[in-house]
Amino acid sequence: MAEEKIRAKLERLRNLSDQELVDELRKQRERLFQLRRRNVTRQLDNVSSIPETKRDIARILTLQTERAIAGGGE
Repeated sequence: MAEEKIRAKLERLRNLSDQELVDELRKQRERLFQLRRRNVTRQLDNVSSIPETKRDIARILTLQTERAIAGGGE
């Protein structure tokens, strides 16, 4: 079940344009900042959302790198 959720998330990211990926990366970094801030002030209930968001950022960066390599080889 969790693996299907990850695949769906990755598929959604793959269908985004380059600019949309940049926007999504900015949004996820802002979310991570907010989560960390809420964690420090003890307002965050689900602390597992922090590593999940970090993984999402890593997925986006990986997709951007893949596209840069694919685009540079042409």
